[in-house]
Amino acid sequence: MKIGLLFAGQGSQYISMGRDFYEEYESSREVFDAFPEVRDLCFNGPVEKLNDTEYAQSAILLTSTAIASVLKNRIEVDYVAGLSLGEYSALTYADVFSLKDAMEITKARGRIMANALPEGTSSMAAVLGGDDELIKDVCNRVSDLGVCEIANYNCPGQTVISGEVEAIEKAIATLKEEGIRRIMPLNVSGAFHCSLLEKASLELGEILEKYDFKAPSIPVVYNISGTELDNDIKDILVRQIKNSVYFKQSIEYMISKGVDLFIEIGPGKTLSTFVRKVNREVQVYTIDSIEKMKELSEVLKWQEKLR
Repeated sequence: MKIGLLFAGQGSQYISMGRDFYEEYESSREVFDAFPEVRDLCFNGPVEKLNDTEYAQSAILLTSTAIASVLKNRIEVDYVAGLSLGEYSALTYADVFSLKDAMEITKARGRIMANALPEGTSSMAAVLGGDDELIKDVCNRVSDLGVCEIANYNCPGQTVISGEVEAIEKAIATLKEEGIRRIMPLNVSGAFHCSLLEKASLELGEILEKYDFKAPSIPVVYNISGTELDNDIKDILVRQIKNSVYFKQSIEYMISKGVDLFIEIGPGKTLSTFVRKVNREVQVYTIDSIEKMKELSEVLKWQEKLR
């Protein structure tokens, strides 16, 4: 059996996330207590602040790391990956940087992304159905109206487009003409993972230069390629903020390497849904509560310890 850990991205947050792990496990308590202001936001809100990009990213990373700390002495992981922000949680698990540094970086990343684009000038939409090549072709067809690019290859049947409002609106209309009926505008502060974030990526790069990164202790599958990479990790993260997220391809890559059990770490179950749409033969577990973690413990037959 080979195990891939998947870390949740932004949008999965909810009030009280991780609280049961905090109350039950010492390792989770230590993680949360190191950042009391973010801990209190995770547990108590207010929801408006928790949903704000500037604060949501570090809150999700803290929760994911607190949950993952319980698994770290219990299972042997073969690969880690995360969706957008989740890549930072994955890199933290793989010891690329300390939790302190990861929290500082994601706080800065959230601030940069929240303020990257003028309000109301850009948007994103999830295209449910349709071929990736058709969606890419439509993006190219409307490019004279502004930026319109694929932001996320999430899974078969779900692709996210990102760009300037007029171009996105025209793309939605064109996709509907092509027979794709289910297209959902996303409630986001701006167009993420597209070339509009070029300036934001440079700003993030300046911040990343202040930190020391280590080589991953576990193989990491990166968003910008859907594979492992030997590139400089700082460069990868600079590119990630403005590039497409190849999550579907990341799952396919890990499966090709023998991964047959995926564990989603962090709030929500979005990534587990994506994995099942990529391949229904692999095992998938979501760990956002102690109850779900105990279901996994029965499968992997570990002993409860290190409370």
